[in-house]
Amino acid sequence: MRKYYHLAFRSFVVLGILALLFSSCVPQKKMLYLQVKDDADTLVTFKNERNLEYRVQPGDNLYIRVVTFDEKTTTLLNPLTSSGRASSNANDAGIYLESYTINDAGYLDFPMVGEVYVRNMNVNEIRDMLTEKLKEYLLQLVVIVKLVNYNLTMLGEVNRPGQYKVYQTDINLFEAVSMAGDLTDFADRYKVAIIRQNKAGSEVIYVDMTKRDILASGYYYLKPNDIVYVQPVRGKQFLFANFPYGVVFGFISTTILLINYFDKN
Repeated sequence: MRKYYHLAFRSFVVLGILALLFSSCVPQKKMLYLQVKDDADTLVTFKNERNLEYRVQPGDNLYIRVVTFDEKTTTLLNPLTSSGRASSNANDAGIYLESYTINDAGYLDFPMVGEVYVRNMNVNEIRDMLTEKLKEYLLQLVVIVKLVNYNLTMLGEVNRPGQYKVYQTDINLFEAVSMAGDLTDFADRYKVAIIRQNKAGSEVIYVDMTKRDILASGYYYLKPNDIVYVQPVRGKQFLFANFPYGVVFGFISTTILLINYFDKN
């Protein structure tokens, strides 16, 4: 009878340890992006127009630079920069301070042109409009327009959470995740939240990064000032990253001592 209890006790301990170890693992399926259900389905095209048409709104900041052959004219049209040359404050704060803010009515005030209505225009349309207006005074010129306040915020289960500056014209969700050092092993890839501002306020959209359908989603390409929040999987506190090694090893040591004690008695 004693041997039976010893065997049952040992089996219970082994099963308990195995259960703890397996509970600390994340299944590979939960970590894969763009999963394929059928191995033969290896080539699929998803149509999704690139999000190049961001329309500026009141409060947006635009970096505008006009280049001409005449240095005095260039200086006049770029009073915020250093003598019309490239800014000496080539950092985020410097570029922001040298930008033009769209007022609450949607107007932009620019030298020689005056106030122009730019609300709901994209940067290319603003560039073309300023070029046409300045051609009334100048024969040859180049106008550069960039959106300054293109920020993305990455929160939750990413390796490097924080706010990121985006200097390209568009960025998709996978590129944003890459900037933040990829998702952690404990990220819930099935339910990633995108928080976006709209006219009514804020909206929260959940996307599944494990499905390839996301490539055709209207939220695949992000917009300025979007917030991406990645939730942890359920029961993260029991997973390997937060595994209570000291408690488990102490339990194993105590169990071994008890087994040896009962064997001797």
